[in-house]
Amino acid sequence: MSVDIEHLSSDNSDLLNRIGPEVFDNPIDKDQLQVFLDDERHFMVIALDDGVVVGMASAVEYLHPDKKPQLWINEVGVASTHRRQGIGRSLVEEMIGIAKKRRCVYAWLGTDIENMAAQRCFGSVPNGEAPQKFLLYEWDLEE
Repeated sequence: MSVDIEHLSSDNSDLLNRIGPEVFDNPIDKDQLQVFLDDERHFMVIALDDGVVVGMASAVEYLHPDKKPQLWINEVGVASTHRRQGIGRSLVEEMIGIAKKRRCVYAWLGTDIENMAAQRCFGSVPNGEAPQKFLLYEWDLEE
């Protein structure tokens, strides 16, 4: 199977009108989508199979006063119908390409220790460092 990888922009955001199962956690919020697309430091690449979005990866160029730019890959999702076909790996590789073009010195992402599918996917991307255990603290700020 061959999928096309595209960078999401305001010009092609209507591609998100046809999304495969389990690519995103929630329905697309049009207002949040526009805010995302208007921010030059946010990126999304999508995988398309016959016009249907079957994968996505989102990232943020992360800046800090004492560090050179980094790319934080926030999320990778692949449709349940298209998993284990290299789509996630292709999306991550595309994000690493974006990081290099933007002169980021580092690209990183995290996943749950129990998420074996993600570990297989991310571990298959060339030139990555060995995974490290870390603690993640989260705050749910919605009331």
